[in-house]
Amino acid sequence: MQDGEGYHRGLGARQIQMIAIGGAIGTGLFLGAGKGISKAGPSLILAYAVAGFVIFLIMRALGELLMYRPVSGSFSEYAREFIGPFAGFVTGWTYWLFWVVTGITEVTAAAAYMTYWFDIPQWVSALIFTVVLYAANLISVKLFGELEFWFSMVKVTAIIGMILICAGILTIGFSDAGDTASMTHLWSDGGFFPHGVGNTLMTLQMVMFAFLAVELVGVTAGESKDPKTVLPRAINTVPWRIAVFYVGALIMILSVVPWTSFHAGASPFVVAFEKMGLPAGAGIVNFVVLTAALSSCNSGMYSTGRMLRDLALNSQGPQFFTKLTRSGTPLVGTTFSAALMLVGVWINYQWPGKAFDYVVSFATISGMWAWIVILVCQIRYRAKSDRGELPKSEFRAPGAPFASWFALAFIAMVIVLMGIDKDARVSLYCAPLWGLILGVSYLVLKRRNPEAAAFNRR
Repeated sequence: MQDGEGYHRGLGARQIQMIAIGGAIGTGLFLGAGKGISKAGPSLILAYAVAGFVIFLIMRALGELLMYRPVSGSFSEYAREFIGPFAGFVTGWTYWLFWVVTGITEVTAAAAYMTYWFDIPQWVSALIFTVVLYAANLISVKLFGELEFWFSMVKVTAIIGMILICAGILTIGFSDAGDTASMTHLWSDGGFFPHGVGNTLMTLQMVMFAFLAVELVGVTAGESKDPKTVLPRAINTVPWRIAVFYVGALIMILSVVPWTSFHAGASPFVVAFEKMGLPAGAGIVNFVVLTAALSSCNSGMYSTGRMLRDLALNSQGPQFFTKLTRSGTPLVGTTFSAALMLVGVWINYQWPGKAFDYVVSFATISGMWAWIVILVCQIRYRAKSDRGELPKSEFRAPGAPFASWFALAFIAMVIVLMGIDKDARVSLYCAPLWGLILGVSYLVLKRRNPEAAAFNRR
């Protein structure tokens, strides 16, 4: 079955649900949370809860737009309609770059994880992973969905397994940590805010980065078998996903192992397994983060092709990006993005210097740009629908537009915190340069093709 854009609606409810779940679980939790714990202590739990609430507001805003008009290039399409053609151009190309850079870093990381078990050159693993995921994305959207389903299943199983083990230690008292495990660790080792509220606020940027890609479910709208039913269900699972996989997991881990045992650069899952006397945990977590990295790269392959095709269909990108395979997947866009990922991997191996680090850090701010666009578009759409200029969505965001304004203010605060933190500040340096490149490109494009400056609803 095809939609009006030529895509095949091959993603079922089971796959959409797991894509939505997997989008919220990545290496930010499995690896990055160690730095957050050492910086904020148990109060990191509160940071994840507050940020998770904001993410839910963003997803409900996206859900309202998706029910109004479910399209594959959702973010750039809505930006084009509710903000303007230039906003659609910037959003499409920025989100494309976000996933290309993310794909490069994740496939590089996946290759590094393979060295834990096998003594093979990293470039070999990186090449194999990229080719396999590229082929899977070209064969059919259903195969992409199946891969993402199983990648997400591994991550979910790992977290639930950790929660159950911790619950067993707290109630029964088995393992090396059984004698000292206690919920009092959440407040007895220096208090809930051991380093002060200010340090907890500074972790919000890391916490928000961990949620990047949760909006991917919006890109699947054009290929969902029943978007009007499946997408609202997937979005409404956001609160319990965050409550279980982030808040719940951290509560259990920090109750079994004191927060002072964790440090930056070490996975809290690995540290917890070691303190419990379960050395096999290191291998388990390595497999899970390998899966998380491949899942992210798989998502990058999927979304980049769709974004390039959406830009091309609206005269804001080369027309050859519109070409689809017989199975309805974007052939040229996916191929072009996969090729860039391979080039990026090679550059990363040859010259792993600061220049590449700057590009990678830009991915964080570009990912948040998509959230800003979603909220602004929802605010403008709600105003038009309330005036009767557009049909009302069947899945209206609660508390809008005030909830959307609150989420925008929260994101603005996170950006300010990034500017204060010298390690994260580099992300903001790259944004003006990218904006200048897009601005000049748009002026050239507009002069050559005036249609690029007009919204053309397909």
